[in-house]
Amino acid sequence: MKAARYFDRGDIRIEDVAEPEVQPGTVGVDVAWCGICGTDLHEYLDGPIFVPPAGHPHPVSGESAPITLGHEMSGTIYAIGEDVTDLKVGDNVVVEPYIIDPKESTEPGSNYHLTPNMNFIGLAGRGGGLGEKIVVERRWIHPIGDIALDEAALIEPLAVGYHAFVRSGAKPGDIALIGGAGPIGLLTAAVLKANGVTVIMSELSPMRRQKALDTQVADHALNPAEVDVVEEVKRLSGGTGADVAFECSSVNVVLDTLFDAVRPGGVIVVVAIWGHPAQLDLQKLVLKEVDMRGTIAYMGNHPDVIKLVQDGKIDLKPFITGKIALDNLVDEGFDTLIHRNDTAVKILVSPSGRGL
Repeated sequence: MKAARYFDRGDIRIEDVAEPEVQPGTVGVDVAWCGICGTDLHEYLDGPIFVPPAGHPHPVSGESAPITLGHEMSGTIYAIGEDVTDLKVGDNVVVEPYIIDPKESTEPGSNYHLTPNMNFIGLAGRGGGLGEKIVVERRWIHPIGDIALDEAALIEPLAVGYHAFVRSGAKPGDIALIGGAGPIGLLTAAVLKANGVTVIMSELSPMRRQKALDTQVADHALNPAEVDVVEEVKRLSGGTGADVAFECSSVNVVLDTLFDAVRPGGVIVVVAIWGHPAQLDLQKLVLKEVDMRGTIAYMGNHPDVIKLVQDGKIDLKPFITGKIALDNLVDEGFDTLIHRNDTAVKILVSPSGRGL
C-alpha cells in the first residue's frame, strides 16, 4: 500500500509499504481521509519534534524515522481482531491517535495524555492516516455514526479545540480572544460559540477572517495590521479586556497581544505547538495576575466532540478548503499551507484516491 513517510526535516517520500496485520484487540481501518495538521508542518519545517529521529526509537512504539505520517484520520473498519466485540466491519470511525505506555491507565478521568513517553500515532510510529490502511488498538477507535467521513477527519483537531476550551474554564457569557484563525483557532472558536462564549478573532489573512465570520464561529474578526487589537478588545468588552485568550499561531507578537488584551486575572491558553522558544514579559503576567496554561491534544474528549457534531451544534464542512491525492501531499498540500496559507484552512488527503 502507499504511505507518506517522514525521513527528516524537509524529507517526506511517498513509498510502498506492507499492509499492517490485524492482531487481537485491534481494529483495521481503511483510511478515507486524513487532514494535514500544523504539527505535520512543524515536523517538515523544524523537526523532528514528535517524530523520533532515525536511530533513536521511541520507548513505547520502538520506531524511529522513517515513519508514516498522519493523525487526523477517518475511515471504515475492514477487519476486527479477536476480543473486539462491540464494533463491526463497515462501521465508520475516527482514531484518537495516542501512543501510551501500556502500564499507564487510560480509564475515564485519568490524565493519560500527560503520562511519560506519550506520543501520537502518525508521529511516533504505529502507522498513520497518510497510509491507505492502519491497525489501531480498540480503545482508540470512536464510532461516528452518520457523520460524513470527510467532515469526520476534522474531529481530531476539533477535540484539540474542545480540550483547550475545557482547560480555559470559559463559561457562557465570557469574552474570548483567539490569536490565529488557522484550523485550530477556527475549531476552538466553534467549540466556544457552541458553549455560549463571545469570540473575537485576530488574524492577518482576509480569507481566514472571512471564514470565521461566514461560519459564525466568531462574532468579530480583527486585522491586526489595520486595527489596534488590544484597544478594540477593550472597546468590545466594555473596557475590561477578554476573560480568556487562546494562542493558536506560535507567533510571539500574537502572544504579546494576548497578554495586553486579556483582563486582570484572565486566562491565556497556549494551544499552538511552538517549533522555537518564545519570549515572555513576565512582568505582565505578574502585575495582571494572568493565569497562563498549556494544553496538549485531548483527554477523553472525543465522545463529547462527536456528539456536538451529531447534534448539529458544529458544522465542519465549511472548514474543508481542499482535497488532494497522496501523491500531491507536498506540492499541493504542504507547499500551499506553508507558502500560501492565506488561501486555505484544512486540506484533506485521500490515501487511496477514492472520493476525489
